Amino acid sequence: MIILASCTTTVKNEQITAANSRPNESSIHAAIDSLIYKYGASNTLPIEKGVKHAASLWTNADGSNSEFIHFCTKNFIADSKNKSLLLDKLSNYFESLDGHFNKITLDLKQNVDLNNGELLDIDKTFSGYSVSAHLQDDLYANKIAFVVALNFPYCTLKEKESEGKNWSRSQWAAARLGDRFVSRVPGEVNQVVAKANSDADIYIAEYNIQMGSLRTEEGVQLFPDKMSLLSHWNLRDEIKADYADKDKGLVKQQMIYKVMQHIIKQDIPAKVINNPAFIWKPVSNQVFQDNKVISCEAEANARYQQILNNFHAEQAVDPYEPDRNTFIQRKFSGEMEIPQEEVEALFDHFLRSPQLIQVGKIISERLGRKLEAFDIWYDGFKARSEFPQDQLNSMTTKKYPDPKAFEKDIPNMLGKLGWSKDRAAYIADKIVVDPARGSGHAWGAGMKGEKSHLRTRVASTGMDYKGYNIAVHEFGHNVEQTISMYDIDNYNMNGVPSTAFTEALAFVFQSRDLFLLGLNGESKNQKALTALDASWTLMEIMGVGLVDMRTWKWMYSNPKATPEELKKAVIQISTEVWNSYFAPVIGVRDQPILAIYSHMISNPLYLAAYSYGQIIEFQLEDFLKGKKFSDEIDRIFKQGKLIPQLWMEGAVGNKISVDPILKQLDEVLTTYK
Repeated sequence: MIILASCTTTVKNEQITAANSRPNESSIHAAIDSLIYKYGASNTLPIEKGVKHAASLWTNADGSNSEFIHFCTKNFIADSKNKSLLLDKLSNYFESLDGHFNKITLDLKQNVDLNNGELLDIDKTFSGYSVSAHLQDDLYANKIAFVVALNFPYCTLKEKESEGKNWSRSQWAAARLGDRFVSRVPGEVNQVVAKANSDADIYIAEYNIQMGSLRTEEGVQLFPDKMSLLSHWNLRDEIKADYADKDKGLVKQQMIYKVMQHIIKQDIPAKVINNPAFIWKPVSNQVFQDNKVISCEAEANARYQQILNNFHAEQAVDPYEPDRNTFIQRKFSGEMEIPQEEVEALFDHFLRSPQLIQVGKIISERLGRKLEAFDIWYDGFKARSEFPQDQLNSMTTKKYPDPKAFEKDIPNMLGKLGWSKDRAAYIADKIVVDPARGSGHAWGAGMKGEKSHLRTRVASTGMDYKGYNIAVHEFGHNVEQTISMYDIDNYNMNGVPSTAFTEALAFVFQSRDLFLLGLNGESKNQKALTALDASWTLMEIMGVGLVDMRTWKWMYSNPKATPEELKKAVIQISTEVWNSYFAPVIGVRDQPILAIYSHMISNPLYLAAYSYGQIIEFQLEDFLKGKKFSDEIDRIFKQGKLIPQLWMEGAVGNKISVDPILKQLDEVLTTYK
């Protein structure tokens, strides 16, 4: 593998983009005619599709027109038995490549991702290095890519939607193998993308607000010393937790919201970021040292520079993707396999639902006050809101003093969810828990024999409830990653259709966090509360997803924008989305809060997956009622990587839709007291 990665000549950009670099039409037809003559007219369709796709990837650097014809006639396989053998062999080879590159990437990123002590510049450099960046180039150079393209050509999303329901598992595996070589992006371009992504990850991972250093205008400290909250995740979760604080909860929420506004507007004093040495009054935006006001420069649009860095890196990819020539298309029609226009239309349909206004009124009544912008994170419908935060923190810190304690408890948690002792041990053996430097995440194994990683943030005092809640979410990812890797019939089918589906199971697990702690989180009104909570959280996450999508559309329309111009655009976009959908529900206009999400910086265009994840979660939960949880989860996630709608029909018998949520919400609202 190392020899393959380092010793093969890299294809240069200018060679790939040369206008006359593809085989000419006469050569393509000659290759097709030769193969039809050799294998018969019955093979015309696969021959034409394979030759044309291989030709779309071939360049002058790969050989002359005559060499292209020779390659096709030599390497096309018509016999079904031999093609099946080729599929199996390629699957094994790619599993080895993917798995080992995944392991190397984990090793190179560990000091940035994990709380392994002081972070050095060399750690950041290795973290930003993509060890597999030149793999695609190598596979083209040694012609492996063309063997795949010729015999397992790429199927478009339309083809998968129209024909996939009649495909066998092996046909699906062949289609997923074909997805590997859709286009040809040079390694040096992939490296630029990896570097931009890594820089954004580091920027966000180190963006902590020292809450103990915040003060009201009267000089009152609301948060404990040494409380460090990562933006935006921990800030948002603190707002959720503060609903249980009847004394100071509202004042704390209002202060956090001011902090968020400063982050969005980038007038946050640079010295207070990840630094407890200065006292900060967010309302007046004054910074104090030794009880004296000091001058302090703002962060200077670093947040928006990171977004632009990702945009320009993806722009460099665009010329090499003729069918999906924007990051927006690659993310939705490609990765998510749902067109962006369809996603936005679904969001618009749900966000305009009049039922949401009624839900807003219910929340206002429950709170006993008018709603404020941060109430998009109202958490009172969840069962955990019935338990004081201190009680939950006491339980989790005692139970999980460090990440290894959580790892040791995984078999027990799986047993509580219904898995047999042997099956629980089988799954748990393939999950390892690591101490995260940032908020935490799940990272799957790239091949059988490796483990998935649950990265979670644990303070020296133990895992607080917010950290535990996130860890259970990531645990759901790990269970999906294990089932959809180890229990799949062909490696090419490993995984799920898109990130939305792994998010769905993560949400399903997260909703059972109190149950796993041994607390009864069920309420007599649980069905009603679940529908109310699902609609409210879906409204919030769809809003930020729209801001993310429209920001990328704006950048493509304004590719030379400065960070200052982008900042103004994002604030305008988030305010417009707010006024269109949220102001009628919340009762407050002109709020930019939807722009706070860190995903926009470190994981662009990912937010839409959360919305689909929540929709899928609701449908899964509805389907799971009265059934054995563990058996159904095993069955559903063994389907592997089908396209979204086919996967969903196989899982619950229906396509992805917000209608079940709205229908149940209607039932709740007609009887709600």
